[in-house]
Amino acid sequence: MAYSIIVSKSNRQLYLLKDGNVIKTYPVGIGKMLTATPTGTFRIINKAPNPGGPFGVMWMGLSKPHYGIHGTNDPQSIGKQVSKGCVRMFNSDVIELSKIVPIGVMVTIRA
Repeated sequence: MAYSIIVSKSNRQLYLLKDGNVIKTYPVGIGKMLTATPTGTFRIINKAPNPGGPFGVMWMGLSKPHYGIHGTNDPQSIGKQVSKGCVRMFNSDVIELSKIVPIGVMVTIRA
């Protein structure tokens, strides 16, 4: 069972895949125009519960330094282009996702 993640910036959705098949879809917030979410393929390199500040209840750092998938203390930002480049999720969604995917999982971010 290999998990992977695809983030669609245009759809503002995160897709959780298992063995290449989408098993769950989550709404996300992405980076604003001046601090756009990067595209490419990365890996989750760490997880930090309760990171504080605007990062909600969970931080999952990407192999691109200073970028991650995290919760938010501003749920109205989900579905919008408002972050400094990270992928924001509802706190309940990021907790669920973090329990499923291991460190090392591949994350592809597409325009």
